[in-house]
Amino acid sequence: MPTEIVVLGGAIVVALIVLILVFKAVWRVAEPNEALIISGLGAHTKNELADSLGFKIVTGKGTAVLPGFQNARRLRLDSRAANLQVSCVTQQGIPVQVRGVVIYKVGDDFASIANAARRFLDQQDSMNGAIHELFTGHLRSIIGNLTVEDLILNRERLTSETRSSAADEMSKLGLVVDSLQIQEIDDETGYITNLGKPHAAKIAASARIAEAQRDQEATEAEQVAAANKAAAWRDAQIKQASYQAEIDEAQARSRQAGPLSEASARQEVVVQETRAAELEAQLAEQRLQSQVRKPADAKAYETVTLSQAERDARIAQAEAEARETELRAVAQASQVKQAAAADAESVRVRGEAAAAATRATGLAEAEASQARGLAEAEAAKARGLAEAEAIRARSQALAENQEAVIAQQLAENWPQIVEAGAKAFGNVDHMVVLNGAQGVEEMLAKALTLGGAGLGLARSLLSGGAAGNGAPASVNGAEPKSLSES
Repeated sequence: MPTEIVVLGGAIVVALIVLILVFKAVWRVAEPNEALIISGLGAHTKNELADSLGFKIVTGKGTAVLPGFQNARRLRLDSRAANLQVSCVTQQGIPVQVRGVVIYKVGDDFASIANAARRFLDQQDSMNGAIHELFTGHLRSIIGNLTVEDLILNRERLTSETRSSAADEMSKLGLVVDSLQIQEIDDETGYITNLGKPHAAKIAASARIAEAQRDQEATEAEQVAAANKAAAWRDAQIKQASYQAEIDEAQARSRQAGPLSEASARQEVVVQETRAAELEAQLAEQRLQSQVRKPADAKAYETVTLSQAERDARIAQAEAEARETELRAVAQASQVKQAAAADAESVRVRGEAAAAATRATGLAEAEASQARGLAEAEAAKARGLAEAEAIRARSQALAENQEAVIAQQLAENWPQIVEAGAKAFGNVDHMVVLNGAQGVEEMLAKALTLGGAGLGLARSLLSGGAAGNGAPASVNGAEPKSLSES
């Protein structure tokens, strides 16, 4: 059962593929800018505008084409351009050369497509040649009936007549003209150039006349401007002369006004001097009044006033002195009384303080003497016990480990020993060591051995002292000291 399903499914798939391939091989679609021309078995259609055709036209849709029985070809419907270059003679017998362009296409109706298909289906590239020949003949015919002036001034007439005369042939060919443009018209004789020369000369003459008129107007304007400038200069000079006359008149008046003003000034001075003399007389009278008469009156008044004031002052001074003497006597009596009381109290207080101080001093000195004696006794006792204990410990240490004690003493005093040994090099200014670092080391070792010599001496002294009752003997008769104390 599963095998049959697989086989059935494979057959369906193969059938679909075959159907798609057949459809693709049979079905043809016309593009928007083309028409399908189908000929062969059954490719007959009735056209609305023409008789029965021997082929089928399809535009804008698809159709089935039976391979082997029908044939489908494509006819382009897009625009084409054909350049025109025509040598012809005008009505005046003047040879001209016309250049233009024709833009055309196959018509969109079935009749035009059928006509174009019958004529250009296998020769679509030859359309431009046919159009060129067609329009060349019509242009020659139309230009032969026109003058050069007509060609230049009315090109629209030339194009419209050309299109109208070629419309019949274009319809038979199944073509329509979208545009016809005459681009250029030339002649070898120079007729067109000469045709424009009169107008150019007229324009040039008009230009020269206009230029001369402009020059004349400019000259007239310059002359008018110069005249106006001269008139303005004259008016300016007249005004300047008028102003100068006014200035001179004003200066003359000012010069005459000088003496007049001087005389008026002198007159004013005399008047002012007279008034000044009067004022000085009044001032002298006032000065006499203020400096002599009034000072005398003031002096007399001052003398009387001062006498009265001096008398009053003496009286007041005598009264003040009497009052002051009385008050001083009372104050001295009170002061003496207060001083006596204060002295008595001070003597009593000093006596009590001296007695208390003497008693306290005695007690303190007694207690201090007692404490000092006790302290000295305790210190002496402690010192003796410590020295005895030290001697006993030293003797015991020497007896038990003589070498360790000596080494300890030497280690404690080793800096002093090395310093004493190094003094041998203190006065050396320049020293040469022959064998480098080894020589330096040997020299330092010898210096240190100077201190090591004391080790043997100490050992001999200690051994001798141990033999004589365990007490250290004196070499020079002096009392021996411990190494720590030295």
